[in-house]
Amino acid sequence: MLLTLVGVSLIVFTLVRLLPGSIVDQILGTESVRDPADIARIQATFGLDQPVPVQYATWLGRIVRGDLDTSYRTGRSVQSMIVATLPITVELAIGAVLVSLLIGVPTGVIAALRQNRATDMALRVGTLLGLSIPSFWQGTILILLFSYYLRWAPPVSWVSPFEDLGANLRMMALPVLTLGTASSAAIQRYTRIAMLDVMRQDYVRTARAKGLPERRVVYFHGLRNCLIPVVTVLGLEIGALLGGAAVTEQVFTLPGVGRLVLEGIYGRDYPVIQGTVLLIATSFIVINFLVDMLYALLNPRIRYS
Repeated sequence: MLLTLVGVSLIVFTLVRLLPGSIVDQILGTESVRDPADIARIQATFGLDQPVPVQYATWLGRIVRGDLDTSYRTGRSVQSMIVATLPITVELAIGAVLVSLLIGVPTGVIAALRQNRATDMALRVGTLLGLSIPSFWQGTILILLFSYYLRWAPPVSWVSPFEDLGANLRMMALPVLTLGTASSAAIQRYTRIAMLDVMRQDYVRTARAKGLPERRVVYFHGLRNCLIPVVTVLGLEIGALLGGAAVTEQVFTLPGVGRLVLEGIYGRDYPVIQGTVLLIATSFIVINFLVDMLYALLNPRIRYS
């Protein structure tokens, strides 16, 4: 995990400096006549006059001490900016995960039990649509349909759940649905595949031969034993939701971590980009580590030494 984070930090630090333009261009403008002394002064202010390896070592030293540096544009600490935006992204991701599970797992089981029938075919077409439709397009259509034409959803304006829980849930419904439906398509596909494999096992035939009710066979012998690949995909999907929330947050104007990254990219705010991407990578790695630990609970035969 630590080696992966070091690799992520190195890649992010390098790539943001390969972007055309810098904070100097943002401050002075690209079309203006610029004095080299002004450029040198601004670079020195932000430490950009140092060699790139020295800049990386300085930033990595801050990270080790728990300091994510200071934003070039706002002068605020990156930690405070992340703390202010992280709850929005976490709420969006949790809601999307719940939607994906509520849709993906039952429909995947139904598709497996109705293999090659009309229900299975329809659900597989729905899965393909869910995987193919871009989230930004789906989000735009949902805004036009429910907010503009039907007037069912309120205008997208962030409201904290601690201020008005009802308004918060109504406002988050469309973003959660946009992210959750795409994720549910992947979960449905893997649930179907895993369920088909499990239902062909000998212990399932034995359970049926013993006269157990079909519902008990499906849910206690089938679904539980097909959860390991589903949980694996779910861990990957949570990481994808945290990273992919940037587009959805931009479409729905949610002031979350994803939108913070985009604003940092637009403004060439290196500390903001580096800090937020490193946070997302850390979350992804920790979630998948917890998923690995969850295997032992789902399958008693798995033991970690």
